[in-house]
Amino acid sequence: MSRGIHPSSEVPEPESSPGEVAPDRMSRRGVLRGAATAGAGLGLGSLIAPAPAVAAPALPAPDPAAASSAGAAPTPTADGIPPELLARIRAGERFRLRELGIAIGDIPTGKFNAITDVPGIKVGYKTLIHDEPGIARTGVTVIVPRDDIKDNNCYAAFFSHNGNGEMTGTHWVTENGLLTSNIGITNTAQVGLVRDTLVKLQAEADPTLTWALPVATETWDGKFNDINRFWLTENDVREAVASARSGVPDEGNVGGGTGMSFMGWKGGSGTSSRQVRHGADTYTVGVFVQSNFGKKDDLRVNGAPVGKDLPEPGKYDVPNGKTKSCIIIVATDAPLLADQCRRLAVRAANGLAAVGGIASDGDGDIYFAFSTGNSIPAESEEPSANRPTALSGRDMDPFFRATIDATQEALINSGTKAQTLAGLNGRVKYAIPLEPFIQSVQYHRV
Repeated sequence: MSRGIHPSSEVPEPESSPGEVAPDRMSRRGVLRGAATAGAGLGLGSLIAPAPAVAAPALPAPDPAAASSAGAAPTPTADGIPPELLARIRAGERFRLRELGIAIGDIPTGKFNAITDVPGIKVGYKTLIHDEPGIARTGVTVIVPRDDIKDNNCYAAFFSHNGNGEMTGTHWVTENGLLTSNIGITNTAQVGLVRDTLVKLQAEADPTLTWALPVATETWDGKFNDINRFWLTENDVREAVASARSGVPDEGNVGGGTGMSFMGWKGGSGTSSRQVRHGADTYTVGVFVQSNFGKKDDLRVNGAPVGKDLPEPGKYDVPNGKTKSCIIIVATDAPLLADQCRRLAVRAANGLAAVGGIASDGDGDIYFAFSTGNSIPAESEEPSANRPTALSGRDMDPFFRATIDATQEALINSGTKAQTLAGLNGRVKYAIPLEPFIQSVQYHRV
């Protein structure tokens, strides 16, 4: 796999440097935008560091588990950003939101602050970044709900916030309320390949299999990835499944999110989690997103209009707001029935709206939720009766809030972890400049 971010190994500078914002130079926005050029004469191109698209600089990484507590934040310096963090940002390293000292809500996260905090869930990727024999900026993500999902089904449901997209298998999920497969996420042109490969894998594992309707879904990376070259192969999907693991998944330019955007900047894959107390029990809500939507000026963090304080991404990017769609996967180990899973899927829409998404007309904003809290045996020829347990409806509010908060954080992680990447015809998707991003959040005191 080629790791170069541009066919010429150079990323074009944006047409207008944030240091050239003259009319409001002394205003709040002018000062914050000017931060992109502060320190050693750094311009936007330097701040966003045209480093390899996937590899990060060889600097000591923070411990994600240690940073996962809702109250954890670096000790700020006089200008608000710890010097070590600032140096690493200026060196081009990318960070999760909490590693920047910013938290969403006050519900604690799980150990990994990821969908993999839900016991049994694994995430696998296959990322394709190469320039020969053509421009590939794409991939596939596979979420494994549990290892025996074919025989041990989960209650599940989906919600279409705006339906200009594809998610296979959802007619049957709506009909019987069960997830029976791994979940695949990729680009629009290859959702069929991913779906078919998931069927093949189930058939190979069980030669008696005669039926499968797996869930596979997509967002569009065309005009950035040469989408009609159909780069993904069956073996790529197999590799993604084989690579699935627990722990902290990679975020940003990986898997199905490789060529995607977030609020006018580079986006892609992101994840977060929350832990919810319910009587004597503690349950986890985990969220995974593939972001590909939004306009820069609409970006909000904890309600603050952070996007308006950031410099323009630059003329080489796909036109602001023209890349659309978002896939959100919500998982929990709380015992929920299918209708309760749908209620969680609907609340993911609140999270998308909170960061500035509007589910516009061209969007494929489709959300899927499932619960591992019950074991539902696959249908057999013998008569049987399932006796699941479920939370009371009046106990759902904390899970709604957990879903909304984790969705926001997963979406923002998809941007703050993504790196600048160039693609087809010289188009560049610039990474969110973290220094003015942090300063804007601090200015708004959120």
